[in-house]
Amino acid sequence: MKRIVLFICVFLSLTTALSAGGRRDTKKVEGKLQVVTTIFPPYDFVREIAGDKVSLTMLLPPGAESHSFEPTPRDIITVQNCDVFIYVGGESDAWVERILESMDTSRMNIIALMDCVAVVEEEIIEGMEVEEEEEEEPEYDEHVWTSPKNAKLIVEKIAELLEQKDVPNAPVYEKNTTSYLAKLDDLDTAFEELVRDAKRRTMIFGDRFPFRYFADAYGLRYFAAFPGCSTETECSAATIAFLVNKIRTETIPVVFHIELSNEKIADILCEETGAQKLLLHAVHNITKRDFDTGVSYYGLMSQNIRNLQVALY
Repeated sequence: MKRIVLFICVFLSLTTALSAGGRRDTKKVEGKLQVVTTIFPPYDFVREIAGDKVSLTMLLPPGAESHSFEPTPRDIITVQNCDVFIYVGGESDAWVERILESMDTSRMNIIALMDCVAVVEEEIIEGMEVEEEEEEEPEYDEHVWTSPKNAKLIVEKIAELLEQKDVPNAPVYEKNTTSYLAKLDDLDTAFEELVRDAKRRTMIFGDRFPFRYFADAYGLRYFAAFPGCSTETECSAATIAFLVNKIRTETIPVVFHIELSNEKIADILCEETGAQKLLLHAVHNITKRDFDTGVSYYGLMSQNIRNLQVALY
C-alpha cells in the first residue's frame, strides 16, 4: 500500500514534466487510439480486433505474476495518457481503483472485464488448502476469460467501444471482430464436444484453480490444491493425501498445473500416483519468448483442448 501511494505521488510530480516535452505522445504523432490493458487476455483481444489501427500497451511484463503486480510510476503515466484502459476488476486489481481515483479520467474510457459477464464467488471445495483470512465481503472469481463463452462477451464489449471511439476504422474493427468471434465459437464448440463424449469429467490440479468459469461452462468437476487467486505455493500433507486418494480412486490419468507455476505440488502428485503432468493454460500471462513470437489466446486454448482430451479420455 505504501508503495502504491508513493507511485501516485511520483506520478503527480512527474506528469507535468513529461508532458511538457520528455515523453513522445504516440497518439498525436500517429493519430491512433492509445489502448492500455493490465494483462494478456484483453491485450490479445484488442490485437485481434484492431490490429495495427491502435497503439496497444500491456502493463504486466511477460513472465510476471499477475496477482502480485504493482505498477511503476511510468505505468501510472501510461494509464493517465491512454484513451481506453482495460483491466480485470477483481481483488488483485485493487491498485487500479486507487490509481484511477487519483486521475482525471473524464477523457478516458474504462472497461473492467468482470463487468462484461456474470461473475461468481470464488469457490472453496473439499480438500482445498485455504488461506486463513477473514473476508468482510464475498470475493469474486476474477478469471472470467478462461471460458470462451465469456471471452466472446468481452470481445464484443471491447469492439463496441473501439468502434465508437474510432469511427473511421469502425468497419475494420467490425470485420475483424466477426472473424475472431467465429474462431471463439469454434473453440466453444470443440470444448462442448470434447466434454460431451468424454469418459470422465473430473480435473485434478496440483496448483491454483483459475478455471471456475471454464468448469461451469462445460460441466466439469475439479479438485485442486488452492483456489484461483491464492498466493500460497506450499500445501499441507492433508491436501496432498486428499488429492492422491482422489486420483487413485477415480483413476485420473492427468494432474494439471498452470502457466508460470513452480509445479512442485503437481510433481509430488504424479510421483505418488503415476499420473501424467500436463499444462492447462489459464492465459493469465505468457513468457517473454511466447510474447515475442505472437502466441495468442486462441492458440493457448487450442492447446488446452489437446491436453484436456488426455485427461478426460
